[in-house]
Amino acid sequence: MNILIIGSGGRESAFAWKLSQSPKCSQLFIAPGNAGTGEYGTNVNLKVTDFAGIGSFALANNVNMVLVGPEEPLVKGIHDYFLADEQLKNIPVIGPQAEGAQLEGSKDFSKQFMFRHNIPTAASKTFTKDTLQDGLTYLATAGLPVVLKADGLAAGKGVLICLTLEEAQLELVNMLQDAKFGEASSKVVIEQFLQGIELSVFVLTDGKNYKILPEAKDYKRIGEGDTGLNTGGMGSISPVHFAAGDFLRKVEERIVIPTVEGLKKEGIPYKGFIFIGLMNCDGEPYTIEYNARMGDPETESVMMRIESDFADLLLGVAEGNLETKELKISNKTAATIMCVAGGYPGDYVNGKEITGIDNVRDSIVFQAGTTLDNDVIRTAGGRVLAVTSLQDNLFEALQHATADAARIYYDGVYFRKDIGFDLM
Repeated sequence: MNILIIGSGGRESAFAWKLSQSPKCSQLFIAPGNAGTGEYGTNVNLKVTDFAGIGSFALANNVNMVLVGPEEPLVKGIHDYFLADEQLKNIPVIGPQAEGAQLEGSKDFSKQFMFRHNIPTAASKTFTKDTLQDGLTYLATAGLPVVLKADGLAAGKGVLICLTLEEAQLELVNMLQDAKFGEASSKVVIEQFLQGIELSVFVLTDGKNYKILPEAKDYKRIGEGDTGLNTGGMGSISPVHFAAGDFLRKVEERIVIPTVEGLKKEGIPYKGFIFIGLMNCDGEPYTIEYNARMGDPETESVMMRIESDFADLLLGVAEGNLETKELKISNKTAATIMCVAGGYPGDYVNGKEITGIDNVRDSIVFQAGTTLDNDVIRTAGGRVLAVTSLQDNLFEALQHATADAARIYYDGVYFRKDIGFDLM
């Protein structure tokens, strides 16, 4: 197969690394890719939302499968674009159509879906600018802390945890009346705050059958000890020790199966990944959110633990026979440490020369926010590199990943040294 990956981050680097090992993959393209993905395939200078350009490239290069990494092209309907074109409709796209992608594209849609199918989740209500006063009244009756979620895509920044009623009411006004997150906060979901430990479970489905991929835990805060501003993710661990046995059975029975069956019952076609963000509340799983794609940096840890042919699994999704495919998962532990730009997640400077990647000993470096400048690798984003190590246990994986992250240098390089400590 000739496979085209859409995206440019660490997630897409991990996909490219894994697919490049498959005997089923003859040519690999990454659009647009980054300075590291060229090691595994050919970078293609196309924006992830340039559907016409992507379609033309796919036809010209005999692409047999498209794997979509980020959420934006899914929510905007890249899968629908292919299906609507007579020449493109037979090229399988791994990633849901726009209707299914609303599980991520609309927080209100996903909450209503959970309620309809009795999937355990926090109590919530949705408000608009027209019902702002009702929302302010509702906040006065809600327990504290309380969670405010922008309905649409807000680049991971649309979720606020408010500790006081005054803060919550002020933020609700900011979101609905003053469009704090633009069109994304034209609706706001007010949600009960759940106390517990977060983790992510990843499901691959062909719309009928499913495979549960390795679970992971990511770390959002910029500062050690989970302090400071939220980021796109500072690191991840897989497996998560408390997600074994009974807990994972509850997740499958109460959340995974009702989700896949619910999509079928509602006639929503879905071929791709379902990322289920979970809260473990005293051993009981609750769904925080859905994403319509794999997470980042969780993918970097998850891909390291999948021992079977990833291209063959994706072929099972495309052909609707996923149940016939083997999913073999390593018992080892993967740890990912994210190296970010100085100043991130606030203002940061791009264009810094990166050195020392060749010095890494016991990890794989999945490049994320990087670009090539006359054979010099430079920073080109807030999250720059994902350093991932697969070892026999958590301590060794963290030790090697952290040591290897320290071998890399660019002006302003920063990474957390306490990823995974809460699981030790």
